[in-house]
Amino acid sequence: MEETISQTGSSNRMKFILGGALIVAAVIYLIVSSTQASAQYFLTIDEIVTKGDEILDRDLRISGAVVGDSIEYERESLTLSFTVAHVSGDNDELEAEGGLAKALHDAVTDPNRSRLPVVYEGPMPDLLQNEAQAIMTGRLGTDGVFYADELLLKCPTKYEEALPEQVSNP
Repeated sequence: MEETISQTGSSNRMKFILGGALIVAAVIYLIVSSTQASAQYFLTIDEIVTKGDEILDRDLRISGAVVGDSIEYERESLTLSFTVAHVSGDNDELEAEGGLAKALHDAVTDPNRSRLPVVYEGPMPDLLQNEAQAIMTGRLGTDGVFYADELLLKCPTKYEEALPEQVSNP
């Protein structure tokens, strides 16, 4: 009878260990799969142009300088379209170019910079203007247009008084 009790206890212990291992494996799988599903790649305009079709089905976050004369807004459909020009994503490079305001200005005025058309559906942001920095999340379409789900804008010219040396230095 003691043998039966010890075999039952050993059997229960093995079931407990096996059940615990399955729970741990399920939790690890859920963490890994949810992390991969929600991953976003932060890319510059140059990187998007270079990678092309390789990034079509991925959630992306991009940044660029708004080209002012490309801004079009359809009030009825709330469709905003504009073009962004490449700006470096490296803060050291931006400082070497003379700061963010100068880098954005140079990006918009340089016709050799990579550019990307953007379409966003929603109200037109107040800060949308020439040389504003646009930070967007969305997906690149097969037509080469970036379809933004979120649009954030930074306008360094609004803060020129706070950094007069950055803006006035050529």
